[in-house]
Amino acid sequence: MMKTVIAALAALLIGFTGSALAVPGGKFFDPNTKQWVSYGPSHGGKSPIRRKMVSYDGPYEPGTIVVDTEERRLYHIQPGGKAMRYGVGVGREGFQWAGTHRITRKAEWPGWTPPPQMRARERAKGRILPAHMEGGPNNPLGARALYIGSTLYRIHGTNEPWTIGSAVSSGCIRLANEDIKHLYSNVSVGSRVVVKR
Repeated sequence: MMKTVIAALAALLIGFTGSALAVPGGKFFDPNTKQWVSYGPSHGGKSPIRRKMVSYDGPYEPGTIVVDTEERRLYHIQPGGKAMRYGVGVGREGFQWAGTHRITRKAEWPGWTPPPQMRARERAKGRILPAHMEGGPNNPLGARALYIGSTLYRIHGTNEPWTIGSAVSSGCIRLANEDIKHLYSNVSVGSRVVVKR
């Protein structure tokens, strides 16, 4: 009975938000199948929102990365009126931003150096962040990172794939590891990035 009630509430929330609903521990309510699904390390860090090739008739040229933070989707524009669409996690309230930049660097299994303001903010909450964390499966930047202009922001993987489809970050755009690997292999340094609110 309780599972039925939870599934009904999840379906109702997804109807309003259009996002996958996740709970800590890697359980996702898949809006396509209307079922709870387990993801996580044993499933390769899959996203609760599957990437998909979609039609595209917008103003951006092939090769452009367009992040729609309201929709919580990233579009990699392809030739022929197509785009590869990915689910993303975006900046939480107070950490949203918009702008146009270029990819200035790419890194596999990047190290993470939290900025001083993030470390201070988390310390005030009683959470101590490391000055630096080497890349690896427990690193919050995940398997790959695309550095955005001269900003502090990245398009990167995550060790918390259940957060995809949510507004949870400090401004970075996060994808599940399998999706950031796919995107990473198809973009170059110099690719244009457009983040829209």
